[in-house]
Amino acid sequence: MAMAKMESTYHIGNAVRLARKKLALTQPQLALAAGVGVRFIVDLEAGKPTIQLDRMLQVLHALGGTIHISGLQGLTYEE
Repeated sequence: MAMAKMESTYHIGNAVRLARKKLALTQPQLALAAGVGVRFIVDLEAGKPTIQLDRMLQVLHALGGTIHISGLQGLTYEE
């Protein structure tokens, strides 16, 4: 599993765009699969800094991706 360091919304947007293209999906197809609007996909891929986290997670899940957080002191995961 490849991991990339994401330090900005630009990096996340670029990763989403690359994954979408690798899967041969159009922006409207990804939007439909993720349950978001096409405008959201456009903004996400452009690195818009005010993107909604919950909707971004929907897109990442539709692409088969997840987010891992590291480097936070005392980080424990509870569901």
